[in-house]
Amino acid sequence: MISLYGFGANLGVTDPSPFVVKVETFLKMASLPYQRVDRGSNLKKSPKGKLPFISFEEANQEQVIADSQHIIEQLTEKYNVSLDEHLSEEQKAQAYLMTKSLDENLYWCLVYSRWVQQDTWPYVKQAFFGKFPSYLRWFVPDLVRKSVIKTLNGQGLGRHSEDEILAITDKSLQALSSVLGDKQYFFGEQVCSFDATAYALLCQFFSVNYQDKFNQKAKNYPNLNQYCQRIEQQYYS
Repeated sequence: MISLYGFGANLGVTDPSPFVVKVETFLKMASLPYQRVDRGSNLKKSPKGKLPFISFEEANQEQVIADSQHIIEQLTEKYNVSLDEHLSEEQKAQAYLMTKSLDENLYWCLVYSRWVQQDTWPYVKQAFFGKFPSYLRWFVPDLVRKSVIKTLNGQGLGRHSEDEILAITDKSLQALSSVLGDKQYFFGEQVCSFDATAYALLCQFFSVNYQDKFNQKAKNYPNLNQYCQRIEQQYYS
């Protein structure tokens, strides 16, 4: 049995981390049995200090794999997962490049929308820190927020204005909408591992239980919303 370590359901989605959702959706698509282990303290156990990571028994030893993309690649090889067998080499290359675009671009727009945008921050603060003891709620959320803002500035996206970041977000959503078109999934009528990646980020805009400028912008692309609903009905209902 594979154990998937994440944060747990929050903000109306199965996990507020798109990388945890990516691995969980892949596991569902690949029909691999797994169990969720959801605790914020999982961060301390992660070999790379981030979530998700997975563990499983092999030859009476616990094997641990971190990093969402590395997890998917390792599980695909270990269990002979055939999700991508119908893709051409060109399509596999396109899927890889689109994955990197989402992980390194749209993801940081999502981070900005939650941790920096003033309208959203109070809601996110309550969702992530509301159960902390009162003496921790006085200072921990602001410390974490300052750390995230510093990371965003180091990454580069945080140096843009909010309007510029909103425009960058819209460009990514528009591109994804154009690629999907009227297809069921991104590469046709059959899911592939990229659909786990795409859903994991898109659901953070379409399926969350709060409203802000960023997910309002996402509503301009109904085919992406329908795509999320399709994945949820097929794998999460």
